[in-house]
Amino acid sequence: MPPVHHLQSSQNRILVKGGEVVNATGREKADVYIEDNLIKQVGQNLEIPGGARVIDATGKMVIPGGIDSHTHCQMPFMGTQAIDDFYIGTKAALAGGTTMIIDFVIPQKGESLIKAYKQWRDWAD
Repeated sequence: MPPVHHLQSSQNRILVKGGEVVNATGREKADVYIEDNLIKQVGQNLEIPGGARVIDATGKMVIPGGIDSHTHCQMPFMGTQAIDDFYIGTKAALAGGTTMIIDFVIPQKGESLIKAYKQWRDWAD
C-alpha cells in the first residue's frame, strides 16, 4: 500500500530558508522548498503551501549533496585492489547522500600522472 501524505504534514514539506545555495550555475542567497523528497522551488520570496517544516540556513551554504574528497575506488595497491569499484563505491555513496566523489589517482612507478588519470577515468566511466 502506498504511503499516505497528509496535506499539511511537515514530514513531506521542508523549506530551507536564508542559505547560500551553491550549485552548477553558481551561488546565490535563496530558499529551497522540498516536497516529497524532491526540490520543487529555489529562489527568494517563495510561495509555498502551509505545513512546511522550516530549517534556518542563515549563514550556511546549501549544496545539493555531499562531496567525498578522499576515496579509493578500484585502487591497485601492492598486488591487491580496493574492494569497491566505481560502480559499487558510487552507489554506496549515493545511498548515504554523497553525490560526488574525488578519487585518488596514484601512478605506478615511472608512470606519468596524465596516463594514470586516463586509466582511472576509464575505470570510472
